[in-house]
Amino acid sequence: MPIYNEVTLAKELIKFPSITPIDAGVMKFLEKKLNVLGFKCKILEFKEKNSKPVKNLYARLGKKNPNFMFAGHLDVVPPGNLKDWTVNPFNPGIKKGYLIGRGANDMKSAIASWVTAVSKFVSKNKKFNGSISLLITGDEEGIAINGTKKVVEYLKKRKEKIDFCLVGEPTNPNKLGEMIKIGRRGSITGNLNIIGTQGHVAYPDRANNPSNTIIKILKKLKEIKFDNGTKSFQKTNLEITRINIDNSADNVIPGSARATFNIRFNSKHTSISLKRKLNKIFKNEAKINKCKYKIDYMVSGEAFLTKPNKTTFMIQDIVKEITKLKTKLSTTGGTSDARFIRNISPCLEFGLVGKTMHKVDETVSLSDLKKLTNIYSNILKNYFKT
Repeated sequence: MPIYNEVTLAKELIKFPSITPIDAGVMKFLEKKLNVLGFKCKILEFKEKNSKPVKNLYARLGKKNPNFMFAGHLDVVPPGNLKDWTVNPFNPGIKKGYLIGRGANDMKSAIASWVTAVSKFVSKNKKFNGSISLLITGDEEGIAINGTKKVVEYLKKRKEKIDFCLVGEPTNPNKLGEMIKIGRRGSITGNLNIIGTQGHVAYPDRANNPSNTIIKILKKLKEIKFDNGTKSFQKTNLEITRINIDNSADNVIPGSARATFNIRFNSKHTSISLKRKLNKIFKNEAKINKCKYKIDYMVSGEAFLTKPNKTTFMIQDIVKEITKLKTKLSTTGGTSDARFIRNISPCLEFGLVGKTMHKVDETVSLSDLKKLTNIYSNILKNYFKT
């Protein structure tokens, strides 16, 4: 039974240019690595209408319960201008104790740490009491409709029981050990279109300028005080991200005006309750200003919180022990694939330091990588009580 090395494996994974949703052969590579350890693997490809196909991997070692699952993604964001990098982003290099490459931080190195930890655990515990599984997706950085969401549906249909899931996203702001994520705020995006009446700027009485209405609506949206936060969550906030009026002539009152906004909301709200609240504003303002409106919503996920249990506290204790930091249980940050997994299993997130994710010269500290492997190894030992 081989024992893998987290740095070597991370470098091998980074070499695959798996820019979402391109697989580039990385799933097949990981499948071979896991097969050697005794995992039974299945590559699952899903394709929704008007989207590109995505390859995902579900692997399981053992048939008994409890089943402890690790979840992550092998897709990465584009590297940007290659000239800005000090190394080829898909030919990683090591400089001053840091591994540099696209995906080094988010999150191929965490997957390498987990697989290394599993190889060490299995070499000493060939007949442990339970199962270890991995859910690895290829579209976490993309539209996320053909990845973890679909694999979760597949696992539900198979009645595959997941007793606990650890998501390996980079959760720490500055130092390894600072933060474990036990939940996330929900996210809803709205695309608003106000339809007025086009006309000549010299004759405003013959037109109905939609820009006036959309300005009033956006002002009202920004003035909403959703809540003061909760014990577990920060305040709900709405941000206007785009305002657009297609008008190439300065002497024409436009016929329509559009805006996009995003709300990150806590557990005091649902996407349905927020839609109701916003639709009242749109309807009232459109009526007052004699305009029509169209609104399209996209819900990325609902707010959720995994109530800490003995596994949560066990992981928190291990992180503290190895990093010597007081580890905070948090719900801050954006969305992650935990929003899908929480429908089938309690889960938390813990991985590397996220300071360089999506940046040029994305890096991971070799010291942190080794510590993360030790953390993951100890989690397996304690979870299966070996």
